[in-house]
Amino acid sequence: MLRTMILLVTCLALVSPAAVRAEQPAPGVALLRDTQLDPSALYFVSYDGLVNNQSYQSEAILTHAGYQYTAWYTANRAAVVARRQLPAGTWEKAVLPHALTVNDSHNVISLGISPADGRLHVAMDVHDTPVFYVKSEAGLVSAPASRAWSPARFGAVQRTLDGVDLGGISYPQFVVTPEKRLQLSYRTGRSGNGTNELAEYDGTTWRKLGKWSSATGPWTAPNGVTSTTRNMYLHGLTYGPGGRLHAAFTWREGNSGVLCNPGGLTNHDTGYVYSDDRGRTWHRNTGQVAGTTGGSPVAVSPDLVVDPLDPNHGLMNQESQAVDRTGAPHAVISYVPGRFTQCVTSYAADRTNWGRSFHVFRAPDGSWTKREVPIQPNATGRTRVVFDRDDNIYLIMPFARIVTASKASGWTDWTLVFDRPSMNVFGEVNVDYSRVASEGVLSVLYQQRSTGTTPSPIRVADFKLG
Repeated sequence: MLRTMILLVTCLALVSPAAVRAEQPAPGVALLRDTQLDPSALYFVSYDGLVNNQSYQSEAILTHAGYQYTAWYTANRAAVVARRQLPAGTWEKAVLPHALTVNDSHNVISLGISPADGRLHVAMDVHDTPVFYVKSEAGLVSAPASRAWSPARFGAVQRTLDGVDLGGISYPQFVVTPEKRLQLSYRTGRSGNGTNELAEYDGTTWRKLGKWSSATGPWTAPNGVTSTTRNMYLHGLTYGPGGRLHAAFTWREGNSGVLCNPGGLTNHDTGYVYSDDRGRTWHRNTGQVAGTTGGSPVAVSPDLVVDPLDPNHGLMNQESQAVDRTGAPHAVISYVPGRFTQCVTSYAADRTNWGRSFHVFRAPDGSWTKREVPIQPNATGRTRVVFDRDDNIYLIMPFARIVTASKASGWTDWTLVFDRPSMNVFGEVNVDYSRVASEGVLSVLYQQRSTGTTPSPIRVADFKLG
């Protein structure tokens, strides 16, 4: 009964590809340039991905004060941070005193900038382990033209945040608050039994804000099996106009017995919470308090769900979200629809064969709409969602295929506008959200396909939007 009420309240509308009608032409893209960062970057495939390019990195590439920054691991496993002056300067590289410790594609490099003191922050090489953390000298990114780029600009590699011990963590992601504080989102614990936490840097000092999602509590699957542990997988943490922090997510259960077949994923449902006090208090879609950071964390509950889905459809975790200029959150999710199968038996193969992407977004009255994107991803991996300055939407699918829809059509005129197999892209890609906002240019970080552990080029392609 409660799930029925949720469906009625959120007004979810699943639109089939045949029902999509373009009102105006979808926006296009134009490739401006494609530059090489490294001709032989580290290459190995684990968990269906590459350590240099996982869609859930935040951020893998970003822009600040007219310069763009990115990072990767070289063929000899060294961590490199690089910058270039925009729009088309030469990439300058600085090799950090750290080498990747394990062949695990989760152990990505994430970058953040603290505007208050002009530092570049680097969190890397973690998967349920203590972080490897480096920060630059103050002012390096706020006055880049006056500072030579070299490893000497960075401090020592730490296993804490300036003495603040996070313990074993996964998925470090940086986000800047409206007051220009830098926050770090991360998970403690393991898949199926973990919690989301936040830390915050005020330009001088790091401090832990605490846990904000719960790993415990009963959840019963359609097959009657109950799971008692889980983790919340975020599609993103995004500040929108007015300072609201949005978080769309899916739950992953710790008990694989909830599945119809062990080859699936225990991910279920798309949920949503938001915070108006910089991640201290979390609210349900309807406005009631759902939990507090460092206090009573957000726990599994049907009233957090904005798109119900059982755990038998290969629903992907950590896909993507963005916020439009009106402050409305949008998420892209992907799974195998029931018209193909009601029981995924091999999530990688079934997602590649039958997986579809869906656009899920919130209206001003709090209702949610879901529409199927009528272009198949043809991949196991994740899609990134980006808005241009006119609120047209761009989906950057695996292999750097770009699909767009116009605001004027109500995001219904989905069109494949870029698909170039000759780029030889492996799987997921990363995008520079900050450059889209500042210049209307989309930079896509990608690595080329190789075999085994043979290193391959890592590159950045720049696209003009609109």
